[in-house]
Amino acid sequence: MADAETDSLTAEQQACLALWAVPGLGPRTLAALRQFADGRLAPLLSTRVSDWLSEAPVSSPVRRRLAVVERLSLLAERVLEACHAGRMGMAFAGERTYPELLREVEDAPPLLFHRGRPGPPRRRVAMVGSRHPDQGFLPFARAFARRVAEGGVGVVSGAAAGVDRACHWGALDVGGETWAFLGSALDALDPAQARLLPHFLERGGVYFSELPPGVRASTSTFPRRNRLISGASDAVLVMRAGEASGSLLTAQAGRAQGRPLLALPGDVRQEAAAGCNVLIRDGHARACLGPEDVWKAVGARPGLAVAPGTGGSWDELSVEARGAYALLDRVPRTFDQVLTGSTLSAAALASALVELELTGLVVQHPGRLYEKI
Repeated sequence: MADAETDSLTAEQQACLALWAVPGLGPRTLAALRQFADGRLAPLLSTRVSDWLSEAPVSSPVRRRLAVVERLSLLAERVLEACHAGRMGMAFAGERTYPELLREVEDAPPLLFHRGRPGPPRRRVAMVGSRHPDQGFLPFARAFARRVAEGGVGVVSGAAAGVDRACHWGALDVGGETWAFLGSALDALDPAQARLLPHFLERGGVYFSELPPGVRASTSTFPRRNRLISGASDAVLVMRAGEASGSLLTAQAGRAQGRPLLALPGDVRQEAAAGCNVLIRDGHARACLGPEDVWKAVGARPGLAVAPGTGGSWDELSVEARGAYALLDRVPRTFDQVLTGSTLSAAALASALVELELTGLVVQHPGRLYEKI
């Protein structure tokens, strides 16, 4: 399915977009509505909402909000217009631009809005920390993130002041990939995030949000977005966190999602490092002493990974290479195992795998074992 960059959406996508724009209607309600409509949302798109609303499995507040909508198709048009005005792209679950690992999260959003274009598949780490770390820590955080990105690992964070922003800058310094998941819609950025956005777009970074146009940040949206930061990543690294830091919510979400959790140890006399030290002491996180620990946690192999600023466009790959990539996993597979699941001839598959190796998307181990990056 093509990326939903324009209004060339399927009926199913339009219905999903319209319902997702209704305040209070989350992933579970959307799933219930899909089941209510016999497995597809598309039949609800052009039907008058009043014809099905009374029987729909939605809460009372959502029912009241839907009651003022004549048809979902009209609501979808309004949301699309707002996306175009805000220069936002959309990525629906299952599309290439939707983070692959995030699809595994139980309450993952059915679509994301984004500014910037997500790059080729790679290993990624969530790097989060306090807005107000101890004095002198931010230059260290930026340099640390720079080293991580130099190893071909994408840096994921929340664009918040302090450690988050320093980590984004570290990745941008070397042309590395960096993603920011925000607690507001992408047309409702705070001034600091708005100033950072051009630098992201110029250097290949991406802003993501699950919130439809017009939604401002609140005390409830920030904790919700933390699950996206961890869910889109292979591991979570808490750089600096006091005992009440919001970064610990990202750590908690990562643990619930089964992501490896690392923490940077700090001086026991530093209150700003207390949260990290407790995570390590209680056995919830492994101590991280350098970028090498991050690379190991996410399964990256510097020198074999997709290097910063490289990888080309996914669309430039041949159809055969894209098909072969879909058959691979992060556990090495033999050539024969890949061939068994492929419709390609042995020669065509070998050519496709070479293409993937040259773009840095696949590593070949001794014995013709192939592993996706």
